[in-house]
Amino acid sequence: MSHQAHTPHAAQPPRAPRRPWYFVPLDMLRGFLIGCAELVPGVSGGTIALVTGIYDELIGSASHVISAAKKLVVGPDRISGMMTELRRTQWMLIIPVLIGMATAVLTVAGVMKDFVAAYPEHSRGLFFGLVFVSILVPLRMLPARRPGQHRITGILLFILAAAAAFIMVGFAGSGSAASPSLIVIFLAAAVAICALVIPGVSGSFFLLAVGLYTTTLTAVSERDLGYIAIFALGAIFGLASFVSLLRYLLTHRRRATLLVMAGLMFGSLRALWPWQSEGTPDASGETHGVGDLILPTAPIAGPVLLALAGAALVLTLILVEARYSPVDHDEELDIEHKPAS
Repeated sequence: MSHQAHTPHAAQPPRAPRRPWYFVPLDMLRGFLIGCAELVPGVSGGTIALVTGIYDELIGSASHVISAAKKLVVGPDRISGMMTELRRTQWMLIIPVLIGMATAVLTVAGVMKDFVAAYPEHSRGLFFGLVFVSILVPLRMLPARRPGQHRITGILLFILAAAAAFIMVGFAGSGSAASPSLIVIFLAAAVAICALVIPGVSGSFFLLAVGLYTTTLTAVSERDLGYIAIFALGAIFGLASFVSLLRYLLTHRRRATLLVMAGLMFGSLRALWPWQSEGTPDASGETHGVGDLILPTAPIAGPVLLALAGAALVLTLILVEARYSPVDHDEELDIEHKPAS
């Protein structure tokens, strides 16, 4: 009898911490904001996930879902291994966030494209304020330096990442490509979706660089299901290939990874400076991408006020998250490394 009573307890796999049900509306709003960010060149959905305090949990849960799929396919213990990983997943976070993101993409794509095109200085001003203050988020998450970790190494990582982002942003060119091939759509989605999990790297800017930004937003707003399906398959492939690596880095190289993220966010501010010369014209004469940075010219008040409003919003979110968040990010990341009790 004692053996029968003990065995189920010993075999019970670790579960994800229970998430209160009343977080569902808030998590849907977070997902909506992440989806909106993914539609905006220069703003990363990963940045919004960081600022709203769910970044580590999203990466951890995505990693468990991917691990479940892999175990189902290659084993060992296909069914039990898959169920173990699925039990570790924060479904009460993942599902509301996905619903919010889908709602944003399906409802805001056309509006966001028009806002960015019609009010470029104002939209960039707002996003500049949002992203600039958001750099505080990964810096606040830095663990203490261990013996052998030198401050100068962290500074160099930040500078190199910022320089890389600054240079990459400059490659954003035409926003529209006529009749792209299915393989191009698939591969572009696989790369662009990685911005969802890398703060400071904008998937929309990558789509601009390869000429698929306007094409993709048009497909979404016009419900081009064929294009959307190929793009979604590429996005799933990209996430499955990258999330596990990022989770490993956040678990085992957390300080260096967060410093690189902060540097990427800082470098990406080049794309969001409100006053720029016109970008690269496409075949129709419409301009896209990042122009040369210039001194402030009219309009000035609107972009500055929106930048201050964006900065104030992020600061408020940071203070609220710091005050009320019950989650210990380091413990959340390391849950699967702890022995089962």
